[in-house]
Amino acid sequence: MEFKDYYAVLGVERDATQDEIKRAYRKLARKYHPDVSKEADADARFKELGEAYEVLKDPEKRLAYDQVGRGQRAGQDFRPPPDWDTGFEFRGGGYTQEGYAREDSAAFSDFFESLFGQRRGYGSTGFGSTGFDSTGFDSTGFGSDGFAHGESDGARYRTRGANVRGEDHHAKVSIALEDAYRGATRTLTLQSGEIDGQGRLRSRHRTLKVRIPKGVKQGQRIRLSGQGEPGLGGGPAGDLYLEIEFEPHRRYQVEGRDVTVKLPVAPWEAALGATVTVPMPEGSVEMKIPPDSQSGRRLRLKGRGIPGQPPGDCYVTLEVVLPSAKRDDVKAAYRQLAAVAGFNPRADAENGS
Repeated sequence: MEFKDYYAVLGVERDATQDEIKRAYRKLARKYHPDVSKEADADARFKELGEAYEVLKDPEKRLAYDQVGRGQRAGQDFRPPPDWDTGFEFRGGGYTQEGYAREDSAAFSDFFESLFGQRRGYGSTGFGSTGFDSTGFDSTGFGSDGFAHGESDGARYRTRGANVRGEDHHAKVSIALEDAYRGATRTLTLQSGEIDGQGRLRSRHRTLKVRIPKGVKQGQRIRLSGQGEPGLGGGPAGDLYLEIEFEPHRRYQVEGRDVTVKLPVAPWEAALGATVTVPMPEGSVEMKIPPDSQSGRRLRLKGRGIPGQPPGDCYVTLEVVLPSAKRDDVKAAYRQLAAVAGFNPRADAENGS
């Protein structure tokens, strides 16, 4: 997948004001609108312009794009870094926002989809199935002055004369696996974009103290009431939805509520059986290893996964680790074992079975 330079598409500098971005888009959209343009690539250019404007007109998307694209050039091979959007706060109803029309995605590139696609919940972009804002277009494709004139949200609110609830926000946050086992209170910093008095993009940070409930799962959403967009006309504020991600753990893997861990064991523990201590996110637990166990054997600790109704399980994969043979006494023990056991682990392969 190639990186797209949306600033180059619109012909503006990276520090362009929002007004400069809007003017550039309108000028080029008028030039390449398929209903009026004679250019052979008008349709493709028009969609490309619409995609670039969709990102750069939105302070939150623009800030996220700027950060993930730092140091990138148009046409370079690009893959979003893992969890690149963690800590970014976006407007909208969340990752499963109603109103998202899947056919709208045909108007956007794979690059856009990888950053702001379905899981980003962009159902309120204003784009129709053709990939541009068609509100106010007449039969020629434009209004009387050549541009779309959709009624602003503020104008609609004033016309209705109603108290309007603020828009919900959503963000993805990372927590430690241990927090899911025990529950915790964490201070989180969220980042979003906003436009200053000169029309330029700036980064805004806010800090929230959040209670992480015991038993929370990866992908689960926590609602913070009233922490979204302020309401209009005396209406209530929207809510903030935090989608939980687990930080990568050096020891554990997680799937749903189940947890997997690799446990090193000595050869005699695997061969003779033993009771060993398994470190767990909520504390250690004793586990019996059956005799004659092989490396790779998977044992289940029922109910020792992430708490819940029902709780998950913990799956322990045995890894037999051999003592070093550098010492003479250990080397002698290995030789004695080889003589007594008469063991050939490759016998089946050598016999063709």
